[in-house]
Amino acid sequence: MIYPTPAGPRYSRLRRFALDIAITQVFNLIIAILITYVVRRHGGFFVNLVFSMCIGTLATAFIDGGRLIMWGEQKPPKWKFVLLIIVSLPAAQFLGKALAAFMLGIPFEDMSEMRGGNATAMLIGAAVCSMFIIWFFWSREHIEYLRAEAEAEKARAASIEKQALQAQLQMLQAQIEPHMLFNTLANLKGLIDVDPRLAHRMLDQLIHYLRATLCASRSQITTLEQEFSLLESYLGLMKVRMGQRLSYALELPDHLRHLSVPPMLLQPLVENAIKHGLEPRVEGGKITVRAERNGTRLTLTVCDTGLGLENAPPSTGTGVGVSNVRERLQALYGAGAEFTLNPNTPSGVIAELAIPL
Repeated sequence: MIYPTPAGPRYSRLRRFALDIAITQVFNLIIAILITYVVRRHGGFFVNLVFSMCIGTLATAFIDGGRLIMWGEQKPPKWKFVLLIIVSLPAAQFLGKALAAFMLGIPFEDMSEMRGGNATAMLIGAAVCSMFIIWFFWSREHIEYLRAEAEAEKARAASIEKQALQAQLQMLQAQIEPHMLFNTLANLKGLIDVDPRLAHRMLDQLIHYLRATLCASRSQITTLEQEFSLLESYLGLMKVRMGQRLSYALELPDHLRHLSVPPMLLQPLVENAIKHGLEPRVEGGKITVRAERNGTRLTLTVCDTGLGLENAPPSTGTGVGVSNVRERLQALYGAGAEFTLNPNTPSGVIAELAIPL
């Protein structure tokens, strides 16, 4: 598989052809030097250079131009390519001599006689040049083919890695603590007979929350506005459950509302704060969720006034929420993200995460 340049396949072919012609001129210069000073052909260096330039350039034009026209930048079939070279070399030899004679003002019959001496040396030189040209073009095409294969394999490996990462993230999203739903349904069942009006209100909040959660769980990216809207639905539901024991504040500046973030990134932290901080506390408390921009990083904070890390019951631990956030941040940003848990004053926990914008 060949990856064309952004300017398009045609531009890539022309640039490749121009580069091959330029490389050929270096070989033509070397051949002219060898003919003049090693084979010691008559006519002088300039004459030999003109002949070498004409023959070599036409040979490259026929071979490389024909290859690009017929097969593009893909690897050509071996025997068809060799056949192209076999046909192109004699044609380039004849036409190149004629062109050089014309440019130098030498009659064609005189040119043939002038360059007909030392036929054995010329034959050996032509054979060596032909073998070199065949080796050069074929080796280069083989290297280009192997390079393209390596790039394709690298792309396939990156695609597999990306799919594995997406599967990991979806699995982590699916692990978001489900106990809240079961507890809410249990409370709803108890409220139906005791307070039908409150049960109806809780059911409305639950439907709104589940609808928002379903949309978020199916997305790979969301905005802070949508994330905070999901948190508002969840906290509204918890407010119906806990009543005056729960208060909350969501602080999202207008200039950050449309910023893209991973979905349900804050949800586990808010659930964790309620489950381990506010629910076990008799008087409840307050949760504050805040978004701030610090240079090139986005800081998200979940602050609660619950029991705190030291006073939380040993059996509750930190649950799935904190580990879920850590694993998702590691999968998405690696060392580019930070996550900290610190005590709040006078009580509670401050969970803070910073991610690159």
